[in-house]
Amino acid sequence: MSTWETVLAILGLTVITVGTRGFFLYPDRELPMPGWLKQGLRYAPLAALAAVVAPEVLMTQGHLITTFKDARLYAVLAATAYFFWRRGILGTIVTGTLVMVALRIGLGW
Repeated sequence: MSTWETVLAILGLTVITVGTRGFFLYPDRELPMPGWLKQGLRYAPLAALAAVVAPEVLMTQGHLITTFKDARLYAVLAATAYFFWRRGILGTIVTGTLVMVALRIGLGW
């Protein structure tokens, strides 16, 4: 790409980003949304998080893991158990991290 094509691409992406992110700030009043859409949007962050985390935990280099000798599985199980026990996010992260580090360093997984 030449310099002017790069500048044009950056400007175009800037206009698109500002337009789409500011879309809900432009109207003077709230945009009407059906109740079913509002209900569905409540689950969007959880669905996005699951879409990012699940492949990272269950796959290695594009393929499903085929062994239970994977520290990530036990870290997820321990973190999930901690969350349902105490309902704390920081403790969940620390528990999962400690289990994964212990298995990776201690057992060489």
